[in-house]
Amino acid sequence: MSSHPLDLVVVGAGIVGLATAHRYLAEHPGKSVVVVERESGPAYHQTGRNSGVLHSGIYYTPGSMKAELAVTGRSTMVTFCEERGIDYEICGKVIVATNADEAERLRTLGSRAAQNGLEAVLIDKTRLGEIEPHCAGIEALHVPSTGIVSYSAVCNALSTEIEAMGGRVQYDTTLLSFKESIEGVRLTTSGGEILAGLVVNCAGLRSDQVAELAAASEGNRIVPFRGEYFELIPERRHLVRGLIYPVPDPSFPFLGVHLTRMIDGSVHAGPNAVLALAREGYRWRDIHASQIVEHLSNRGLWKLARKYWRTGAGEVWRSINKTAFVRALQRLVPDIRSEDLEASPSGVRAQAMNSHGDLADDFLITQSESSLHVLNAPSPAATASLEIAGRIVQMIDARSK
Repeated sequence: MSSHPLDLVVVGAGIVGLATAHRYLAEHPGKSVVVVERESGPAYHQTGRNSGVLHSGIYYTPGSMKAELAVTGRSTMVTFCEERGIDYEICGKVIVATNADEAERLRTLGSRAAQNGLEAVLIDKTRLGEIEPHCAGIEALHVPSTGIVSYSAVCNALSTEIEAMGGRVQYDTTLLSFKESIEGVRLTTSGGEILAGLVVNCAGLRSDQVAELAAASEGNRIVPFRGEYFELIPERRHLVRGLIYPVPDPSFPFLGVHLTRMIDGSVHAGPNAVLALAREGYRWRDIHASQIVEHLSNRGLWKLARKYWRTGAGEVWRSINKTAFVRALQRLVPDIRSEDLEASPSGVRAQAMNSHGDLADDFLITQSESSLHVLNAPSPAATASLEIAGRIVQMIDARSK
């Protein structure tokens, strides 16, 4: 370990961590920056296992970080991709109402879009059929600014540029301990000790565990929710042209299963939302005893379960019963059949929950003496990542004033 501390260590090589290191180096040339990552490459978890959507920002509370940073972040991400030749497409999406209650909620969502400065056009069944010929619905919101991209490709570009600017991305390096002092932060890792002036924790599914090392979790815990996907077999991909979403259920804090054309031409169906039994619990058989104990001892989670048990039971049923999953998709695209779907890799959403059982509704960043901790950055964090990084660098700079 050098006696001279690094200027910045970022924990986690997902898209938010890499974007933060990249932004810091771009604004502070010559500074020493290292990203430490326990996996053997970037974007192994939330970043590389999501739907690849460039979100518009329509769903989020006006004035929230999610709303602000998703709207600006989508434009920033498009520019980033254009400048580097990364494939993306602004294909638009439809949010589809299938009954009168959903149609009413659709209008409320349209008002939120206007508050967030977005174009969202209420369209009738005829126009919906022109955009998505196989989609069923009585009306829909058309959101033309939504797009698709490979966030793994973005991470590859970020990591390459970090190295070109003099930074380093250190893979296969697990953080073991973290001690703050007047000299900075002493990190013990599987690759040795590192001394840093400042640490930014972007550890995703393990961000609360890292934050607890610095007494900065503020009572928040990550609750992992698995999102399971199917994808349409190639000869049935024509059933979906772009992105087809249901109207969000106000009784559940997730968007519901939807259909997403990916940048490689495949069409993914999902995700549902099932409590995972491990931080990286991508399958039902991925079970860690420590996570079971944590779930059972989490009073907030019991409160959440009482509130959403009925909807949660439906999510579990769709997880273990493909027919039920297909029925949810058929509300949007009736022509989909069970034989049209094949299993696709799952993702796990790192969702922060406070001690009262309330799920964090916005991005959440806490601070301690020598560290910042990104404790809640689920969707639309990938879309907003370059702007989240800008916000973090502003917070870093404010410390030195």
